[in-house]
Amino acid sequence: MSDVQFRIRTPDQTREAEVTADRASTGRDLIELAASKWHMPADTEYRLQNTSRHSYIPPSQKLTEDVVAPNDVLQVEPVLVAG
Repeated sequence: MSDVQFRIRTPDQTREAEVTADRASTGRDLIELAASKWHMPADTEYRLQNTSRHSYIPPSQKLTEDVVAPNDVLQVEPVLVAG
């Protein structure tokens, strides 16, 4: 598979990086990479949003061309639970 280049960030945009990833990578791979690199709390669940396409990327979804295009912006967001 080929590679794709995109930006990944946190919702508050204090952390952002240019990333080149293999299209065989999954949403889970990107969440784990960002959480580790940016020392995000390990006891929090995260989800991945493609803000360029206004859609969420399921953890098991590969970064196929119909999911992530070059220069898209992906956002790692905590899943907030009310209560």
